[in-house]
Amino acid sequence: MVASALAVALALPQAQAQEKKEPNQILITNVNVWDGRSDTVKKGVDVLIEGNLIKLVGAGIDAPKAHKVDGKGGTVIPGLIDMHAHHSIHEGMLEGRNSYDQMAIGAISGLRLRDYLDQGFTTSRDAGGNVLGLAKAVRLGRIPGPRIFPSGGFLSQTGGHADTGLITDQIGDTDILERSGFGYIVDGKTEARRAARKNLRAGATQIKIMAGGGVASEFDPIHTTQFSSEEIEAIVGVAEDYGTYVTMHAYHDRAVNRAIDAGVRCVEHNFLVSEETIKRMKRENIALSIQSVMSLEVFDPKNVEKITFFSADQKAKAKMVNSGASQMLKWALKHDIIMVTGGDMFDKANVNRQIENILWLKKVGFSNVQALKTATSSAAYVLSWSGGMNPYKDAYPDLSEDEKAKKGIGLGVIEEGAYADLLIIKGNPLEKLEVLKDRDNMQLIIKDGHLWKNTLVTATHPHYVPPERRVMTPNPVL
Repeated sequence: MVASALAVALALPQAQAQEKKEPNQILITNVNVWDGRSDTVKKGVDVLIEGNLIKLVGAGIDAPKAHKVDGKGGTVIPGLIDMHAHHSIHEGMLEGRNSYDQMAIGAISGLRLRDYLDQGFTTSRDAGGNVLGLAKAVRLGRIPGPRIFPSGGFLSQTGGHADTGLITDQIGDTDILERSGFGYIVDGKTEARRAARKNLRAGATQIKIMAGGGVASEFDPIHTTQFSSEEIEAIVGVAEDYGTYVTMHAYHDRAVNRAIDAGVRCVEHNFLVSEETIKRMKRENIALSIQSVMSLEVFDPKNVEKITFFSADQKAKAKMVNSGASQMLKWALKHDIIMVTGGDMFDKANVNRQIENILWLKKVGFSNVQALKTATSSAAYVLSWSGGMNPYKDAYPDLSEDEKAKKGIGLGVIEEGAYADLLIIKGNPLEKLEVLKDRDNMQLIIKDGHLWKNTLVTATHPHYVPPERRVMTPNPVL
């Protein structure tokens, strides 16, 4: 008996070693690679994926046990990043109060996450709304979708851009959207700190404040400046204590500069500022988040009337934004400030064309590479400001912490140690950016090492993945 037990004990380590599976590998060959940072593609380069990371990038990679993918001469680029999503908003800010309960809003949100993936967006930064649970569910693999860097509920003053209450509300009333975490109406430093801490406690990666008036809301004229300096400083202080940053909704000089004075690091919109404010943003490393389709196309006077859920006042505000957008973007290019792309597109007519935010930048002077960087390496740089609140920390496992800090967070780039978030494009978007618009040109989509789309093979091939079967399937499925 003793001898038998000893034999079993000695055999266990060997059996466990045999049971330990080697990491899944995918070797992509016959492709050109744009790494997210360079001005050109590298031709004839292979990409080896191991697990959820990029293992090697180079010519002639030898990986005999890897599943082979023939890229057929396509271009590998990083998975795209949308820096101004609103995953909990669909047909206007009040739909979750007036039309559907939060169960329905969540179901609609889940479906729309799939559309982000179909467009090649493997990461998004949600710029306000009750998506903290949604972000967690995606991160844990409960539902498919792009990585979500959530802001949590908007922080707004009474009468600010995220005040979704009724005109008849009295002091102390709490709107149903605020109770659901959609946004927090806060006045004074104490309330501001509490709301910021509440978001961060629940998993926010950064904080979003409403620093000025807006278009899609009822109570706030676009010329207004919102939150006092002391209130913004209190919110920034909380974010800094958590090692992250604050981004702001603002359009004009007074609102933007007050918030920058208080320590806010990123401006959403910014379309009515002067060149002097742009120069300041350059000096102080302030990022600009651009919503080009909304500002240049949807808010064009001839198109504004088509927005059925806008009042006459909201349509007038939209036209005002359009009047300054093109000039502001030309100044931003001239002074080479940090720029990222965010859709801010959530209604059913526009949510499926987030990719056009990149294309529209060409109409105000961006080169193809400049436009692409706003949705790849530049976007990842701003995401890295979330510091320790970033839930995605697997990249660059062989580097020291100091080396990792210099590298970034492993998104928006194609390089060894980065996340396996990548696309294979038929054609070269550095030469013709418009190839991104045709989804048929997006032949392979991989997020976190998991296959989402593969049309490099024919529909009769066992590894072809049609839309109706797309889930975040672990490797290997090729």
